[in-house]
Amino acid sequence: MDIPEERLALFLDYENLAIGAREDHGGHAFDFGPIADALAERGRVVVRRAYADWTMFDDGRRMLAAHQVELIEIPQRIGSTRKNAADIKMAVDAVELSFERGYITTFVLGTGDSDFTPLVHKLRELNRRVIGIGLRGSTSPLLAAACDEFLYYESLPGLDLPERRERRRAKPGKAAEEAVAAAAEPPELADLERVVTQTLSGLQQSADGVVLASLLKRALLRKDPTFNEGDHGFRAFGELLRHLADRGIIELSEGPAHGDPEVGFPREGGQEEEAFALLRRVVEKVGKGKPVPLSGLKDRLRKADAGFSEKAFGYRGFLQFCKAAAARKAVAMEWDEEAEDYLLTAE
Repeated sequence: MDIPEERLALFLDYENLAIGAREDHGGHAFDFGPIADALAERGRVVVRRAYADWTMFDDGRRMLAAHQVELIEIPQRIGSTRKNAADIKMAVDAVELSFERGYITTFVLGTGDSDFTPLVHKLRELNRRVIGIGLRGSTSPLLAAACDEFLYYESLPGLDLPERRERRRAKPGKAAEEAVAAAAEPPELADLERVVTQTLSGLQQSADGVVLASLLKRALLRKDPTFNEGDHGFRAFGELLRHLADRGIIELSEGPAHGDPEVGFPREGGQEEEAFALLRRVVEKVGKGKPVPLSGLKDRLRKADAGFSEKAFGYRGFLQFCKAAAARKAVAMEWDEEAEDYLLTAE
C-alpha cells in the first residue's frame, strides 16, 4: 500500500535566521544544508523561497541558490522598513499559495519572529500542517507553541556549532543569570519519562488501548511542538522507546507496520511493580498493623523515595495509582465513612 507523501512549501525569513545564527553562535555562518536534510525526511519540498535584501547576504545568496531556493528580493525603500516589508510579503505569499496549491499539505516557516504567529494560526485554520524552524535564542515561545512541530536550528543533525553564547541585551541580575543557566541545562530524563507515560495513558483511554509509536509521537508534538528526542540524547524516537522498554517503564510489541510498534505498559514486573512494593512497605511501616489513611500517604512515599511520582507510570493521580496497587493485591483499600477517607493496609 502506498503511503501518501507530504508535500512541503518552505518560506525562509533569511535575515532573522542568518543574524540569529551569527549573534547567538559567535559569528557562525547560517547553513541551510541541515534544514534541507531535515525536510527531505519529512516529505517532498515543492516550493523553496527565501526573503531578504540580498545585497546584504552575498554568501547566503550563493549557498541558497545551490540548494535551488528561490530568492525573493526585498530592497530597502525610502520611508519604509525592510524587515516589515519582508514579513508582509512572506505572509501574503504563504496564504496565497495555500489557496492556489491545494496539494501542499505542510508549510515550513523558517523564522523565530512572533509576528508570524497569526500566519501560523491562519494556515492551520486552512487545514495545513505548519513546521517552524528557528534559533533557540531568538525564537518567540508564542510562535513555537503555535506550530504543529518546531525544529530548533541548533538541534538539527550535521551542524558543527561553537559553544553557544547568550545575547547581551542588558546585564542581568543574579536571579536572571540563574534562570538563563537553568534554561540552558538539558531537560531531566525523569521529566521526559513522565511526559511520555502521561501521554501514553491518555491515548490508551481514547484509542481502545492500542497505541502505535507514530500516534504517540504525534501526540507528544501536539503537547509540545518543540519536542525532539535528540535533545535528550536519542538518535530516533524508536531508540527512546527501546530505552524506556529496557527500564520496564513501557512495553513494545509488533505493530501492523514495520518500524511502528504498539506501545503499552508492562503487564507485570518492571518499575511499576517496584513502586507498588514501595507503597506496601510504607503502609506497613506507618500503620504497624493498623489501617493508614490515603491523605498524606503520598508525602510519606516521597520521604522514602524523593523521585516517586505516580505520573511516571501513566496514572493521572495518586488515588488511581493506589487503586491499581489494590487490584494487584499489593495493598488492601477500603472507603471509611467515619474517616471520610480511604484506608490502606498491607495485604
